[in-house]
Amino acid sequence: MSRLETIKINFFIKKTKLLKSGEAPIFVRIIINKERAEYALKKSILPKQWNETKQLAKGNSIKSTEINQLIELHISKIKSYFDFMTMDKQSISPRIIKEKIVGKKETRRTILKVFREHNNNAKKLIGIDFAPDTVQRYETSYMHTKEFIKWQYKREDLALEDLNHQFVRNYELYLKTERKCAHNTTIKYLKNFKKIVRIALANGWINKDPFATIKFKLKPVDAVYLTKEELNTVINKDISMERIRQVRDVFVFCCFTGLAFSDVKTLKREHITSDSKGVTWIHKKRTKTKQMSTIFVIDAAKKLMRKYQNDPDLIDKDAVLPVLSNQKMNAYLKEIGILCSIDKPISTHTARHTFATTVALENNMPLEVVSKTLGHSSTKMTQRYARTTEALIQKNMEKIKDLY
Repeated sequence: MSRLETIKINFFIKKTKLLKSGEAPIFVRIIINKERAEYALKKSILPKQWNETKQLAKGNSIKSTEINQLIELHISKIKSYFDFMTMDKQSISPRIIKEKIVGKKETRRTILKVFREHNNNAKKLIGIDFAPDTVQRYETSYMHTKEFIKWQYKREDLALEDLNHQFVRNYELYLKTERKCAHNTTIKYLKNFKKIVRIALANGWINKDPFATIKFKLKPVDAVYLTKEELNTVINKDISMERIRQVRDVFVFCCFTGLAFSDVKTLKREHITSDSKGVTWIHKKRTKTKQMSTIFVIDAAKKLMRKYQNDPDLIDKDAVLPVLSNQKMNAYLKEIGILCSIDKPISTHTARHTFATTVALENNMPLEVVSKTLGHSSTKMTQRYARTTEALIQKNMEKIKDLY
């Protein structure tokens, strides 16, 4: 909140709302930095008895004196609240001061209420319009928004009309400094929040878009993938703890198939088929995009499936592999990276990049085939995974090294 905020207090009568007595009700309007709120003074006066210039009742009658004293009292109250909230560095708006004067809050839509309603609806649409991980990201974004409002405004929630450009900028600063989020992570959370703003705009709950003049741009990031040597180290590492071994197996399976975490998590035995030639395939729509993935299952991946095919828990669930939550998987993968002396931030998504780069492209698999395997709608998406590694450069340059 800035100390440069200025306040204006106006008193006026509404001639369009004349009472049966012919008197017009008197209203108070509070204006702070072009934002306004108004409320009734619960007094009325004949229009000819009102001085519009001085914003006071004319004359010295008892009624005029009472009205003018009430006006002075409200001016004093409003200024006192404004000064105190400024000194205390509280969030100030005409609506907040109005609520303090009137003594009750108006029924209104708030940021967190709209966010919660959106998330509750999203949960109902899991498997229809939303993937479970997407809903979880919105839940995390909701919690960050809630904590930000407490941190910045010292309140449990804010009205939608309190949303403005500065709110977004302060939120961005909070995520980067207090939450220690990286730039791209911050942008993703703000994009989640921006959807809530779009809902409010579409329903006419707010008139101005606080994101209107703000452009967010993700920084290019070189995706992490394992080299052939690193992948072999992970595959052959002797791991004593069963839970970590299972995480390793799921990770390696994704390196062999290109499945994303959400897809291996929902992989069922019904998705595995064999054709007339005995070739094993995975046919599964991607959880995220609904695009069909067509995956040729290599022997190394089939070996991992056979390892768990008689597991009673997996049979009951019709699941192929024992997949933990993404958070637990990533925690164990960090341990695996340390055990294998791999100085890279390994995550579940590393497997997908490893498949595209090390397993597929470095072994001369055409980009179009990689795209179909990954379940991409076009090869443009696949090109993000097509890392130009030294091994791939060398393999292709060997063809022309003796040309001249």
